[in-house]
Amino acid sequence: MTIETEQEADGRWLAEVLEIAGALSYGATRAQAIASAQALALRALAERLEQGEEVPDLAGVFSIAA
Repeated sequence: MTIETEQEADGRWLAEVLEIAGALSYGATRAQAIASAQALALRALAERLEQGEEVPDLAGVFSIAA
């Protein structure tokens, strides 16, 4: 998934996971904003999977043992 970052005028960082609507987060550092956005995206994906909703392709995230 693609994460875009931007530094705000007040110095905070904003990170957004483009494939997950609403998965954006602020942080004091770029790394904090990215980590927070990743965690938020994972929670959103888990919720969607549990509800039987469509999610982006997760082929690169998991491998299934034979």
